This record gives sequence, structure tokens and C-alpha cells, in this order.
Amino acid sequence: MKIHLIGIGGIGVSALAQYYLGKGHEVSGSDLVASEITNFLKQKGVKIIIGNFAKNIEKDFDLVIFSPAVKKDNVEFKTAKKLGIKTQSYPESLGDLTKEFYTIAVAGAHGKSTTTAMVALILIKAGLDPTVIVGTKVKEFGNSNFRAGNSKLLVIEACEYDSSFLYYSPKIIVITNIDKEHLDYFKTFANVKKAFEKFIMRLPKPGEAGYPGHLVKDLSIEHPDAKKIKSILKVPGEHNVLNALAALQVARILVVPDNITFEALAEFTGTWRRFEIKEGKAGDKKIIVVSDYAHHPNEILATLTATREKYKDKKIWCVFQPHQHQRTYYLFNDFVKVFKEVVIDKIIITDIYDVAGRETKKINKEVSSKKLVEKINKESIVYCATDKIEKLVKENVGLFDVLIIMGAGDIYKLADQF
Repeated sequence: MKIHLIGIGGIGVSALAQYYLGKGHEVSGSDLVASEITNFLKQKGVKIIIGNFAKNIEKDFDLVIFSPAVKKDNVEFKTAKKLGIKTQSYPESLGDLTKEFYTIAVAGAHGKSTTTAMVALILIKAGLDPTVIVGTKVKEFGNSNFRAGNSKLLVIEACEYDSSFLYYSPKIIVITNIDKEHLDYFKTFANVKKAFEKFIMRLPKPGEAGYPGHLVKDLSIEHPDAKKIKSILKVPGEHNVLNALAALQVARILVVPDNITFEALAEFTGTWRRFEIKEGKAGDKKIIVVSDYAHHPNEILATLTATREKYKDKKIWCVFQPHQHQRTYYLFNDFVKVFKEVVIDKIIITDIYDVAGRETKKINKEVSSKKLVEKINKESIVYCATDKIEKLVKENVGLFDVLIIMGAGDIYKLADQF
């Protein structure tokens, strides 16, 4: 088959590209800009085109898959439709895949990627050889977000945005938590909860293949295994204890011995941009750099609380890049509350990262990082333009200080500069 993917630089779409490539299909893809992901895929043998053009769609394509971020007026999408080529969204395509496997779907507002990686590494250690699609790079997968297995087990990260997870047919569902997230799509928290209720209904029913399905949710820090897990985990924070507890429950459903599970969890050192610790330099001063994906108020609170717990006696600096104007707008008061609450020596909030296709001019005018800092009104929190942060850090961060660079946009590139 010849398969083309529009928006191939997306973390989910790129994993599907690797899956189809591994199955021997001819795979091509386009995206608006080159990235680490598109470069990685090119090295793997995927034909990568930067830019969306009608000519990218060839008449003999068997399937065109498009990212949820791709709009219906996209020139490649319209051309594929005009030529009568089968088109599928990423969730539709992944949904078809979930029917071919015994699928474990990890959903939730926060902790999906970490929990998916934990589950996958436990199953690998147990010799169950799963195929894995995760929303971040995992070093055990060769710094990829995809692993090809040789069994009927599939572990996927199931995102709720655009109700994508309602296309999936899992046998085990993990819900790490439910929160006020993706309100640009859901509008209300009540709608978020309704979507998760519908997702749970995707588990097999009596008489269907795979019945009974299994649901893992509502785990708390008082769980009998929490203390043991906390003592062996290398990744800090109570939120990661909860992620590991969820992975443990999945392993038990699949009859993986606890000793194997605990070994795998003890070896887990995290994933890309999830409390990723590096040695760095601010000018000629040695510092500790932490790169983290946190971009929702509750994620920020969990991450910065874990940072303070881990580095009790060190001075901690945080650079935070808000992700998307709409999220900042809908959760403005929650951001204010969290940043007033956290005990971090210095927090620098930089310009909001725009997400293509998910912004509106009206909201863009109503919210900004400067307005957020003004509302927080805390001496330890300042605004700094993105292009001036490197200079500020080099001049002010001290020897052996901790610098946590946080956000879901391109702020991670700053971590690479130190």
C-alpha cells in the first residue's frame, strides 16, 4: 500500500507512520515545518515533504491519513477527496488498528505518556512484546514514540481532545484522572466528564469479543502498594506514584508477576520532557536543568511540588511558556491560583505558544502572559519575552541552581541551549 500522512510531524501521526513503514508499506508525509520528528522519520525511510501542496497527493495513493489539527480546507485533504482516495483521521486510523489487537488504552488529563511508557516497559520485561504508541519519546524505544511488537498486545495513549478516544476499541482502559482540559473543544467540564463516560462504554459488553473488559481508575496515594512504589521510583512526585499504581493494576490484570513489575518500575527513569534531568551551564556556571511538558495548572502544581521535594536545599528557577491562548483564557484563574501557591524561588513566564488551527483572534487579544503576571502579582514571578530569556538565565541563575523549563510548546529548545 501507498500511504500518505498529512501533519506527519505530530506525535501520534508519526507513530502510525512508523507502524505502516514497519509493515512494509510505502509511506510519505507532509508537515508545515521540519522538526526533530520529521528528521527522525526521514532517517527511517519515510518520504518527508515540508509544506502542504496539491502535488503531494499522488493518484495511486491507497490511503491518506490526516492529523486532527488538519482542517477540511487543507489543500492536500481536498485533493485526496477530489481524487477519490480513502481518507481517515488519525483517531479513525488508530481506531481500526485497536480492533486488530488486544488494546490497552491509557487516557486522562495528565500522566498519560508516563503511564503508557510504564505499562509498556513492564510488559516488555515480562516478555509479552507489545506494540506501543505513546505521546512522547522513550529512550528504551530508541528515542522514538513507537515500538513494534510481535504479539497481539497494543498499548496506546488515548487522547480525549476532539473526542478522539471514542474511535478506539480497548479491552483495558486506564483513566489517570479527569480535569478541566481542552475546554476550547469541550467548552465545559461537564462535557469533559461525559466524553470519558462514553469512552468507558467502549469496553466490550457481554457477548462481545474480549468480554469482560477492565477499567483502572480512582487510585489514591493511600493504596496499599503506594509506599513500596514510592520507595523504588526514580521519577519524583506523588503523581508518578499514582501513574505507577495504574501500571501495576494493568500488569496484574495481564497476570504479570509483581516482582517483574516492581523491577521494571524501579528501572524507569522517565521519558522525553517529563521531568527530564540534565547537567547544564548558565554561562560558565554548572547548573541542573529539568525539562518538563507541564502546561495545565494542575500539572504545573504537581511538577513544581515534586521539584521542591527533590531539591529541598537548592535555589529553583522556573521558565514557563503557556500553551495556547485558549487554554490560558479558559484556565486563567486556575493559573493565577497555582502560581500564587507554589514555593519556587523565581518564576519567569514567557510569551504564549500559539497552536496552529486552535486559536481565535478575539481570545488572543484578551489574554497574554503580561496580564497573567500582573494578576498573579507576586514578587518572585516576572514576565520576560522569549528572545530575552537566555540572557536573563545566564546572568542570574547561580552555580548549582536548578532551572526547570516547562511547557508543551517549543520552550524545550531552550533547555538544549544550557
